[in-house]
Amino acid sequence: MPDSVSTAEITVIQNARALLPDGFQDGISVTFQGGKIIEIADHATPADRVIDGSEMTLLPGIVDLHGDAFEREIAPRPGVSFPLDLAIEANDTALISNGVTTFFYSITDGFEPGVRSRETVRGLIDIIEAKRPTLRSDSRLHIRHETAATEGHDELLDWIGRRRIDLLSLNDHLPPLGDEAKTARYIKGALRRVTMTVQEMETFIQEKQAQRGLGESQVLELADAAHTVDLTLASHDERTEDDAAQAERLKVGICEFPLTEYCAERGLARGAAVVMGAPNLVRGGSHVGGTSVRDEVAAGRVTVLVSDYYYPSLLRAPFLLAELNIRSLADAWQLVSGNPAKAAGLSGIKGQITLGADADLLGLKSPSGGKLHGYSGELALVTSRGKIAAAR
Repeated sequence: MPDSVSTAEITVIQNARALLPDGFQDGISVTFQGGKIIEIADHATPADRVIDGSEMTLLPGIVDLHGDAFEREIAPRPGVSFPLDLAIEANDTALISNGVTTFFYSITDGFEPGVRSRETVRGLIDIIEAKRPTLRSDSRLHIRHETAATEGHDELLDWIGRRRIDLLSLNDHLPPLGDEAKTARYIKGALRRVTMTVQEMETFIQEKQAQRGLGESQVLELADAAHTVDLTLASHDERTEDDAAQAERLKVGICEFPLTEYCAERGLARGAAVVMGAPNLVRGGSHVGGTSVRDEVAAGRVTVLVSDYYYPSLLRAPFLLAELNIRSLADAWQLVSGNPAKAAGLSGIKGQITLGADADLLGLKSPSGGKLHGYSGELALVTSRGKIAAAR
């Protein structure tokens, strides 16, 4: 159950093995009050509430910049939808159970009807803002704007100007005319979200092509508006030299899911965070024939992992990287905590066990006691902004 104690209460997790900025240390006590870490010590400290951490490995809470699995809570089947408040509450439980203490709801501002329509985007923003004080995972808004979604442009500019959103990514999933492979893949995915026949979907795609030119000019305005208010901007699915050059012109700070080594390296060279999916890493490959995230991490071309469409993968991924000797657990954990926090402008607030940071902590226990080896343990404790979000 969520914690409901006074924010004035001082809580300490004592004698844990903790991942601190300079690596793992044993016998660490982490004290927090009012949602913030106020002391980190190598000895027991007094507090109103004492939690025994002697069998725990204490890790910074996971920061997920891109996750859209909540769409399945809204519309689990084509043509079937549930109230947004119910869907968001269910999703919040799933996040906490997988150690995600800061979540960017990756809401597609798309050209499709249904779950990716502007109507749904508007409703999700309103619901998440209203429920934010009671949601256990620190819930933020990542708008994935589709180039062909040209209606409501002024509304989106207003959301940016008022900082109602926390991250804006620029997407173009409308398959170009004549590309049969992309069209077939798009239709296959879309038919899981909307109730159309294949023929109706093909006609729909053709009709939307006329909006591409206007959408591209609107993207330039959106990028300018984002920079005006210091809103983090992301590219998506860079594939070509032209894509990389456009991302550089737009001064994007995050390179999401680059599809070639060249685009990933160009992103790194310009100082962007390079984001790839944890499901790909855990499964051992891409479900759409893309690059191997394991190989990309090993080559140093990935700085951030995200849940994409499957939340449990983000908790599993760092342990798997350590098991495969691709990264140490301490280094791998940065891919899901400190690095995404930095990419989102949250350094010093999220992603590290450090003084003054939010008390977002995961306590994992080994089934045999002692130190945790691999992800065979139990997520025994989750704190989010100092509140006990889950405990076993």
